[in-house]
Amino acid sequence: MQMQRRKIIGMGAAGALSFFAALPARADSKEPLVVAASFDAMAELVKAMGGSLVRVETLIPPGAEPHDFTPTVKTTQLLRKASVLVVNGFGMEPWAKKIAAAAENPRLMLVTASEGAVPVKNADPDEIAEHGADDPHLWLSLSGAEIEAKNIAEALAKADPKNAEAYRMQFTLFKGKLHVLRTQYSARFKSAKRRFFVTGHAAFAYLCRDFNLEQKSVEGVFAEGEPTPKRLAQLAIQLKKAGVRTVFAEKLLSPAVSKTLAAEAGARVETIYTMESAEDGKNYLDRMKSNLEKIESALND
Repeated sequence: MQMQRRKIIGMGAAGALSFFAALPARADSKEPLVVAASFDAMAELVKAMGGSLVRVETLIPPGAEPHDFTPTVKTTQLLRKASVLVVNGFGMEPWAKKIAAAAENPRLMLVTASEGAVPVKNADPDEIAEHGADDPHLWLSLSGAEIEAKNIAEALAKADPKNAEAYRMQFTLFKGKLHVLRTQYSARFKSAKRRFFVTGHAAFAYLCRDFNLEQKSVEGVFAEGEPTPKRLAQLAIQLKKAGVRTVFAEKLLSPAVSKTLAAEAGARVETIYTMESAEDGKNYLDRMKSNLEKIESALND
């Protein structure tokens, strides 16, 4: 089964490479379409839809937290050269409309990738204060990525109509790979020992909705981020009773709380991708497969 799965994924990757090798240069220009993306996940989805037909500029620099980003003069200058600005929406980039207007670029198309998606509502007061009522982490879900990729592909087709068919074809290929992953992991998660996993930040609500799972957030349990010794001991006992041996920590966030909890509960800390910043040079699908594999392992520890 493992060999067959690798073969399917390998064939998909080969197909994508063949497709992009066959993509023509932009019909109306020797230069690729310049597309600005708010942060790394949006940039990766643009690359997946556009390949060599686009040049992607990411507004939020590597290592920076999208939640804390403040646009600069350099941001405005970059947008003056772009034809498309792709943002996630759902409160992730409250500055988007203002900075797009400040660029004074009449050809700049502002695209909200999450348009049409049904949002998960934030329950945590701090998250509501930061992002609003809607959870912004749609891209961490396979079904969410499909919605966002389609919106991006259609925006590229509108901005570059002579290559519209190429963008839409690439979306079709990408959607097929998402469906393969969702089918595979739907079956695996159904037979898992437990239905929840523990993470340092509640960023996976959309993924949980896809697969009928539950995330338990360390920072959600402790409003200040750092647990009291008493509460830590209580939670460690709960994890031990549930047999939980993995606590996930995001790469951009301090894993101190997760590490402490894992030590008390006899569990290990695993990093998990949030794709808010470029990590390891891996593309969207590679990182999603890594997340799904790690979550499956944690559910069966």
